[in-house]
Amino acid sequence: MKKLIHAFLVVMLVSIVLLVIISKLNSSHGYSSGNTVTIYNWGDYIDEELIERFEEETGTKVIYETFDSNEAMMTKIAQGGTTYDIAVPSEYMIDKMREEDLLIPLDHSKLPNLQYIDERFMDLPFDPSNKYSVPYFWGTVGIVYNPKLLEDMEISSWNDLWNPELKNQILLIDGAREVIGMGLNSLGYSLNDTNKDHLIEAKRKLDTLTPNVKAIVGDETRMLLANEEAAIGLVWSGDAADIMWENEDLDYVVPIEGSNLWFDNMVIPKTAKNIEAAHQFINFMLDPEIAAQNTEYVSYSTPNKEALNYMPEDMVTDERFYPSPELTEKLEVYENLGLKNLAYYNELFLEFKMHRK
Repeated sequence: MKKLIHAFLVVMLVSIVLLVIISKLNSSHGYSSGNTVTIYNWGDYIDEELIERFEEETGTKVIYETFDSNEAMMTKIAQGGTTYDIAVPSEYMIDKMREEDLLIPLDHSKLPNLQYIDERFMDLPFDPSNKYSVPYFWGTVGIVYNPKLLEDMEISSWNDLWNPELKNQILLIDGAREVIGMGLNSLGYSLNDTNKDHLIEAKRKLDTLTPNVKAIVGDETRMLLANEEAAIGLVWSGDAADIMWENEDLDYVVPIEGSNLWFDNMVIPKTAKNIEAAHQFINFMLDPEIAAQNTEYVSYSTPNKEALNYMPEDMVTDERFYPSPELTEKLEVYENLGLKNLAYYNELFLEFKMHRK
């Protein structure tokens, strides 16, 4: 009998210990709201000193997790396993998340620093009146090139990439919207075109680019361009800034036909448990001095017009990353094309990649 009681007590003790451990693990992964705010963002997309500063100023613990694609982010939030208080999706994904009822409306009265966001980046079609989102960073898709390797060949148009002299010199982003979009833009069509004849025409033109394409890659683009293993890359503007910092011989251009104008935005998902702290963190990131520090760290363009006053002049006057209104008018924001059209874009892109082999 004593052995039975002893065994029972051991089992109870082990169970209590396991419950404590599970509770702590859940808390560390954002499952408990308490005095914690759980943030889901792209990798290396915030100055970690600012997280520490927010924690010190507010007493709120920040749990920070990262994702590598909008689709992965949305899937995890839709599953509801983790109580994320803030996420940072791109514009077209916000449209999809609205449709899926995955977002909580923002309380603008708790975001007084919203006044510092440039009006050009507010009230856009993917979120009218910014009911659900606040701009975090913005940028363009364009071309990084190495004038030294190209012997000063001029690059100003998408169509310049079809020059036979560029054989095996181009790196492309592994993304359907970017690559198919490049083909569409080169023909004078919209990045959001769903006309199948236009899409097929763009894909056929891209097939003729194949001899010039060295590789279709992801994050390796930075290293390959900086190390001069390719002369040209299709990249996002923030990556361009990083690459150019590593290799000063490189330059960046947004093609004259136009390109993508993208936005990443802070939202509060339906999974949120600490909505008050979420608003507090968003407002903190909208402070001009905070936004300026974050922008200098991340290298993408800030939508915070007041933050520009706290940044180096050569950074904010660089029209490669803060394009003129005339060029901005030619840029397009990706629209939510719907599952059927997006699947067709992906199908054409896969066919293009297979054509290279």
